[in-house]
Amino acid sequence: MNKEQNWTDICNLDDLVDNSGVCALVKGEQVAIFKVQTKDEAQFYAVSNWDPIGKANVLYRGLIGSVADKTVIISPLYKQRYCLQSGKCLDDEQQNVSVYGVRVEGSKVQLDVA
Repeated sequence: MNKEQNWTDICNLDDLVDNSGVCALVKGEQVAIFKVQTKDEAQFYAVSNWDPIGKANVLYRGLIGSVADKTVIISPLYKQRYCLQSGKCLDDEQQNVSVYGVRVEGSKVQLDVA
């Protein structure tokens, strides 16, 4: 059974800087949105901005990196690494962050807020 998707405009594509994050307030929750630019293409990710270990809304300020085949955001507080695809913390199996569907439609970045 597929869950219904509910896409909503969050920002303009040109609001995003390559290999960096921005924060948006979506239904009362802070969401960190990232544009990861590789040589060939851009990938977009969205996760909760809440760092469960640092207990602060800071993940959009983290560093983007990679571990094996995973793209990660590194918390600016205690340096835990969260997988941008799954939300799992690579340094503490008991921690994770919520992951949101994200897409680009024309010049708009949209999140699945269903």
